[in-house]
Amino acid sequence: MARKTFEQAMEQLEQITAELESGELPLDVSLKKFEEGINLADFCNKKLDESKKKVSLLLEKNNSFIETPFEHNES
Repeated sequence: MARKTFEQAMEQLEQITAELESGELPLDVSLKKFEEGINLADFCNKKLDESKKKVSLLLEKNNSFIETPFEHNES
């Protein structure tokens, strides 16, 4: 997964999910796709964790960290 971006990994993961959900793949191919999907999900989780740490660092105030939870408003 060298030089892969988060967006590329997510796109590939979505494609693998669709292929697995179709139920049309042979078992051995499904298992390989599933393993690839697990690796992509792990890669994405690591990227998200790295991003979260960077955001926390950016929220530094008065030489101490104030971590503010992200609030997503669905409107």
